[in-house]
Amino acid sequence: MSKKKKLTLKQSEDLIKELRTRFEKNKNRHKNLEWEKVQKKLESNPDKLWSLYEMEKTGGEPDVVGYDQNTNEYVFIDCSPESPKDRRSICYDLKALEDRKENKPKNSAVGMAMEMGIELLTEKQYRELQTLGNFDTKTSSWILTPASIRNLGGALFADFRYDTVFIYHNGAESYYAARGFRGSLRV
Repeated sequence: MSKKKKLTLKQSEDLIKELRTRFEKNKNRHKNLEWEKVQKKLESNPDKLWSLYEMEKTGGEPDVVGYDQNTNEYVFIDCSPESPKDRRSICYDLKALEDRKENKPKNSAVGMAMEMGIELLTEKQYRELQTLGNFDTKTSSWILTPASIRNLGGALFADFRYDTVFIYHNGAESYYAARGFRGSLRV
């Protein structure tokens, strides 16, 4: 792990404290899970803790939303009410960023996710997130796009309006002030 991806002791402690507060405040997101086990996993995975720090720093408000018994991993997802504010105004991926000739955004959703060590939500994960509350009622979020759509120049995004999850398409090179992305991380 490079120095860039290592947290100080204080950063680690502060992040774990913030994650614990969020965990306790939103018990409906992780029924039957115990914080002590989650914390132990976090403390033994400093690279994952760094990724969670990046999620937090960019406005994602990550929280535990599940546990995979097969892999013994906790699943964290960005649970900010709206698409994380410091991850908006970006196109879908590097190819879209390179293809854009004018008014290029600063980054892409796929590129930022890779830099952070997280993954874009799938459509299934996005729909599952919406069962835990109402997210993206004023914004939208890029979601993982199947290769068959991406190869034709498109990309998918989602939002929640009229008590319904909507999945839409757009050119992958497009970007809007109210569109970002949500990520997931397994620890």
